Parts: sequence; structure tokens; C-alpha cells
Amino acid sequence: MSEVTLVVNGRKVKRVVEDRTLLVHFLRDELDLTGTHVGCDTAQCGTCVVQMDGKAVKSCSILAAQADGSEVVTIEAADSGYDDLHPMQKAFKEYHGLQCGFCTPGMIMAGIDMVRRYGPGNLDEATVRQNLEGNICRCTGYHNIVKAILAASDEMAKSDTQLNEAAE
Repeated sequence: MSEVTLVVNGRKVKRVVEDRTLLVHFLRDELDLTGTHVGCDTAQCGTCVVQMDGKAVKSCSILAAQADGSEVVTIEAADSGYDDLHPMQKAFKEYHGLQCGFCTPGMIMAGIDMVRRYGPGNLDEATVRQNLEGNICRCTGYHNIVKAILAASDEMAKSDTQLNEAAE
């Protein structure tokens, strides 16, 4: 057994868990954050993607004890700091980047991470498709998911520009 202390969605949590507990199960079973899905438990599908210390990770490939001391953001808090939904969530809704919704939380978290890594407005279709190779969708064929991520990236670039202009 291990004692694990994390900051999850801005809230400090401490639990004693079995050493073999995966982060995805810690989030779902211990914290009732069921937006992070379990698809394969082998890090192949990407439904369990969360942000850990500012980077996208597949939470089924990390033990909760390995995440001790980390800051984790799940889909439940992706919109933190926004009046409504995160621009990525809005774009997935607007461009119908989902069907059954099972892969959607992981796709959104991966999309947010792409924009963070490449910069708002700096994505193209080939880059998005390459970066989504570790996320599986069985419904959409990815076309609308790619459109949604590109639109969100462009929207986030506009927001950054507006913020910079307001600061001047």
C-alpha cells in the first residue's frame, strides 16, 4: 500500500492505495472522476488521457504512486478559467467531433496538449493527425475531430491575441 498525494483539478487529495493501482482507476474509483474513460488498459486507445504536470499522459500507463506529488487535470476541469466550455470543448460540439462520446474526453485533452505544445494557431491537418495516432475513435473517421482541433487552435490564437492587445 502507498500513500498518494496529488492536486487533482485544483484540489489536494490524499489516499492510501494498492501499489498496483493505475492512475485512471485512482481518478475513477477513488475520486469519482468518471470522465476519464478506461478503454484498453494497455495505453493504445487514448480514452484515458489527462494532463499531468501540464502534459498529456495516458493515465492507464501510470501507477497512482508514480503520480504522487503531481498536478492532474481531468476532462471535468478542462474548462477551468473559462466562462463556459474550453474552446476545445466548444469546437468538438460545433464541428461534431464526437459520436458515441467514449473517446471524446481523451481526444479533447490530447487536443489541448497539442495546442500547448505547438502554440495556438500553429497546427495543420497533418500535425493533428500525426499527434492523434495514439487515440482511437471507432465512430467518426477522425475528419470532424481534426476539424474541431484546428478550429479550437485558431480560436485560442484569437483569444491570445485579444489578451495581448488588452494588456498593451
